[in-house]
Amino acid sequence: MKIIKIGIIANVEKEGAAEHTARLRDWAVKRGLEVYLEKGIAAKVGEHWGFERHELAPRVDMVVVFGGDGTLLMAARSLREYDVPILGVNLGSFGYLTVVNLNEMYGALEMIMKGEYRIENRMMLDAVVTRDKEQISEHTILNDVVINQGNLCRLVELETFVDDRYLTTFKADGLIISTPTGSTAYSLSAGGPIVFPQLGSIIINPICPHTLTNRPVILPGTVTIKVASWTEKGGATLTLDGQISFVMNRGDIVTVKKSKYCTKLIVSTHRDYLEILRSKLGWGGGPSGVYSG
Repeated sequence: MKIIKIGIIANVEKEGAAEHTARLRDWAVKRGLEVYLEKGIAAKVGEHWGFERHELAPRVDMVVVFGGDGTLLMAARSLREYDVPILGVNLGSFGYLTVVNLNEMYGALEMIMKGEYRIENRMMLDAVVTRDKEQISEHTILNDVVINQGNLCRLVELETFVDDRYLTTFKADGLIISTPTGSTAYSLSAGGPIVFPQLGSIIINPICPHTLTNRPVILPGTVTIKVASWTEKGGATLTLDGQISFVMNRGDIVTVKKSKYCTKLIVSTHRDYLEILRSKLGWGGGPSGVYSG
């Protein structure tokens, strides 16, 4: 697909966000491209117009997101209904999702303008909360669904079913249900496996389980997971992508399954996923030269 219309979303709290947005806008306009700015960053760069995300997405061929992985997660949720690819540009060191550094951005964009780019479809999850048989909340997320006890130091009790078949009741500090993309986020910190983003799997990972034989489980992306909270003395806390949270009551049920939506990421033209893992996880060294490919 030829790119002729670019949208820009930026974390206005990040240092340099306005400066780099203005430079990219000017660079793109000089090349005959149309540029549409999100409302918040438009105001920061002195534009008198700007668009809400749901207004911007249908107008553009791609969206550039300035910020970190958190900014991209927020953008992914906002753009879930639109078939628009996202290029994440990190304003610090590159992340798992915002894999293009500032010094690589214009080179990457030149290649994208030539059609020399690749898109990865990243699986998303739908999470629905039911209370007394009534749906009270619904969200689509890219990284993870986390249920824990918040700031209170007590175990949560989470009765868990897979395709309506009982799995176990986790008594733990919490439970993480993540996508392959989210496997390198909170789930990894809690001892979960790294799952390549191309795999359509769902990871269930208990946080500090009371029963030490409780371990992470990787499930097919076709299953539906239901988790009922039976935590005593107050509800557990449900957190989505680390950015949306609310308190669950005893008896609330969270239903999680693969979403019909996906996030379309334009992947780095400078490095592959293995290199990203080596850099972010501090895996040292390089090939010995013995293996020639």
